[in-house]
Amino acid sequence: RCCKKMIEKGKISAFQMAIIMNPTIFATALLLVPAITARLAKQDLWLSPIWGSVSGILAVCVASKLNKLYPEQTIIQYSEHILGKIAGKIVGLTFILYFLHLNGMVIREYGEFVVGTFLNNTPMYIVMGAMLLVCSLAVYGGIESIGRSSQILVPVVSLLFVLMTLLLIKDLDPNNLLPIMEDGLKPSIMGSIVPSGWFSEFIAIAFFFPFLKDSEKAMKWGIISVISVTALLVLTNVSTYMLLGKLTIKETYPVMVAVRYISIADFLEHLEAIVMAIWVSGTFIKISLFYYITVLGLAQLLRLSDYRPIVLPIGFLLLVIAIWSSSNLQNLAHFLGTSGAFYLLTFQLGIPFVLLSLAWLRKKTQQKKDEKH
Repeated sequence: RCCKKMIEKGKISAFQMAIIMNPTIFATALLLVPAITARLAKQDLWLSPIWGSVSGILAVCVASKLNKLYPEQTIIQYSEHILGKIAGKIVGLTFILYFLHLNGMVIREYGEFVVGTFLNNTPMYIVMGAMLLVCSLAVYGGIESIGRSSQILVPVVSLLFVLMTLLLIKDLDPNNLLPIMEDGLKPSIMGSIVPSGWFSEFIAIAFFFPFLKDSEKAMKWGIISVISVTALLVLTNVSTYMLLGKLTIKETYPVMVAVRYISIADFLEHLEAIVMAIWVSGTFIKISLFYYITVLGLAQLLRLSDYRPIVLPIGFLLLVIAIWSSSNLQNLAHFLGTSGAFYLLTFQLGIPFVLLSLAWLRKKTQQKKDEKH
């Protein structure tokens, strides 16, 4: 408990936690998921986020159950209680390395999109480095600064997204979504594997619980956040496929192509900047959150009294990992669209579920011992 107070003095509400998690999942899923899902689910791609959201709800439930057993602790700290000191530290270190790699991929994705779509002549490391510098300031400010940034950015981003969808309505063709479930449930379930990897990122709330003012509301707000992300992804998939039809499969960024269709009275057009605003704002929250989890987790693992001295070294390491994580966008998209989902699910659902099972068994064994005495 004292370690927690020394490392992070800030507090956020369960509502702020939900607001942070919304762009964390939605921002990166917005661009790549429609094309990846459409390849497997075709016109049933709107169903895939609904099936995928199950992993998000499971992640929220697992994190909540673990918190009830070990309040005031993050997943890094209670791993040692559940598995013993050495095994617990190994699992904690594995989580930190995983979040380093995952964030490296997110930063690379951000760099590829910005350079490929807007700043063609800017070196990618400059684009990624600039974002990391801004995120490091947010991380340095602690969990409260990330929570307040989200409260300002998320309503604006959500409004822009809804506006963008409304402006597309006149060009949408509902017939592109027919026939519904032509080949049964299988295509949409296969298409949900990749979104379920994204949804499992809700396990990040396991790092929030010790810093919540109202942790009893965390599960409720976590599930509300899962539902809101599901609704946004369904809306994205429906509007993109109703507009582009089978072309959705061939595009890397279908949403970007869709926005180029917006033209009202030859006045309101070229609104790609709206997608850019949604993407940059959402990715800023996502990178900041994973960056914060990494430095907080490492400080807890090494028993440091403050995480701030390691913020900039970890930022530099993240930039190196982002450069190394993939040779180009095609390789990154291929990984995320194939084995990436299983990689995400293993760390974000598999390991926490094993930890919960072992913690439950320990509790039962302890209860039996107490009863005997």
